[in-house]
Amino acid sequence: MNAPLRFLLYILILGPLVSHAQRPERLPFTKGVYGDPGALLRNGESFRSLGINSIFVRSTSLDDELYHAARKERVRVYVEFPTLNGADYLEDHPEAWPVNDKGERAAPADWFMGVCLTDSGFRKHREAQLRTLLTKYSVDGVWLDYLHWHAQFETPEPILPETCFCERCLNIFQEAKGVELPSGDAAAKAEWIFSNLDSVWRQWRSEVLSQWVTNMKSIVREVRPGALLGIYYCPWYPEDFDGALFRILGLDLMGLARIVDVLSPMLYHRMMERSSDWVGEYVHWLGSVLIAERRRTRIWPIVQAHNKPGVITTEEFRRVMWNGSRAPASGIMMFTFNTLVDEPAKLEVMKDLYRKR
Repeated sequence: MNAPLRFLLYILILGPLVSHAQRPERLPFTKGVYGDPGALLRNGESFRSLGINSIFVRSTSLDDELYHAARKERVRVYVEFPTLNGADYLEDHPEAWPVNDKGERAAPADWFMGVCLTDSGFRKHREAQLRTLLTKYSVDGVWLDYLHWHAQFETPEPILPETCFCERCLNIFQEAKGVELPSGDAAAKAEWIFSNLDSVWRQWRSEVLSQWVTNMKSIVREVRPGALLGIYYCPWYPEDFDGALFRILGLDLMGLARIVDVLSPMLYHRMMERSSDWVGEYVHWLGSVLIAERRRTRIWPIVQAHNKPGVITTEEFRRVMWNGSRAPASGIMMFTFNTLVDEPAKLEVMKDLYRKR
């Protein structure tokens, strides 16, 4: 059965079951741009003239000028929050460094350096940063980024280390799951876990990650009660790379869909050596699974515009934007803003599509 027909059947069969579920606030179709959207303004453009009604801003790029410019144009402001990218933090806090299954410090995964998710100092550091950001700007939502255990997925050949086997994680795991690990070093304990408690270990890691999201949500709801919580996440199917989405990254997608308001799969087709059609196929698959799970979580994908690797033609960009914006998606954005500034033809594609929505 093809994806569109399967999705239609899910709607016909399961739609009535979710009709009485709590409905999220109705919003117009989200026509977004990600990164430092201020570059478009500095280029002499305005958001509304381009059809943009929402900007997704890196937290390091959000300033008073950009915030007030967006508000003046009645454009919604969402901010990206780099949750678990900890390279800077690790420079002064080596105790937060993730440990691999050999008992050694995990090497950087390409440019990415994650942290140990059970380090309370890092968690408090991120929570304080989020509170400060939300106190300063009345944003419409927060998007958690780098949301996974230490690994690298934005490449055709992902880097998938086994982490974290620091003493702290092993102790918390034992207490949380009521198990007793044998004596020995971290490598020996890791080997024993893989052989005897692998599924329990994977579930615990997922729970730790989900608790991070729950904590972030509680802060957003407390400081900005009306703001949305979204996540940027790895768009692998559950079976890809031997189940690495859950097994290594720790992502329980449907569990997270019960916590957050918006799912933004990072559909970077060129980085992952996928076709432009894959963008639409994934969105349809995600929608069908959400319906089956009775979830009304919004889908706002982020698609690739920039030329790495290779060159994404204007027509290719048009296809991924069109594929990513079809139902069940209720919004879209592209990575990243500078491509639109540097390539006017792609800017025209976005403008044309957005003005027609």
